[in-house]
Amino acid sequence: MSPVLEVKDLTVRFAGCTALEGVSFTIEKDAIIAVIGPNGSGKTTLLKAILGLVPFQGEIRVFAKPVRQVLPQVGYVPQRFAFDSTFPLTVEEFINLTCRTPEKLPLGGVLDQVGMKEFKGKLIGELSGGQLQRVLLAHALVHRPRILFLDEATSGIDIEGLGDFYSTIQRLNREHGVTVMMVSHEINMVYKFTDRIICLNRDLVSHGETRTALTREVLKKLYGDSADLRDHSHD
Repeated sequence: MSPVLEVKDLTVRFAGCTALEGVSFTIEKDAIIAVIGPNGSGKTTLLKAILGLVPFQGEIRVFAKPVRQVLPQVGYVPQRFAFDSTFPLTVEEFINLTCRTPEKLPLGGVLDQVGMKEFKGKLIGELSGGQLQRVLLAHALVHRPRILFLDEATSGIDIEGLGDFYSTIQRLNREHGVTVMMVSHEINMVYKFTDRIICLNRDLVSHGETRTALTREVLKKLYGDSADLRDHSHD
């Protein structure tokens, strides 16, 4: 069986500066994959390269094809979503306005998947940070993606909401077979909820099953001695 995602010798440069160099890995179906690393390590650049949003050297295949050939099967939640919070747009109107193709899931179904069905009539500007991220997640799910990319999708979510958000991602993966790759800074949540991990610092520091690849030594390579490190090996 072909991997869901295959990256070979990926290098990305901007104006002579190297953002990523020589990154290679494969991802199998039905996994939850976290991408971690310090600021400026190339995490967002990796997602953008996979999605074809930045030029790169190397080879990237999604479902054994260039991503442009399989875009309808790909979902994406960006790091930031800019909108006018005073504009009177409900959750239902927002998703319907931005998802017009006929081959999509019913709105109630996707909102229910992310625990937001009862909020479909609420104004976008009145949502909390966590609720807005769930709506953006629902927006990405409307077209029934087989693989979902999340770029720091927990930004703006308070500590109490983090566990709920990660649980939602895990449920989408387990119950609906959606492969998920997510950029994250929440090391403890990553350790608890993800299957595999990619550790970046412009190159590939470590990758593999989360509980074996995410070690104290790897975290030191990524974040240095200033990081609040925990040895999870006995969790």
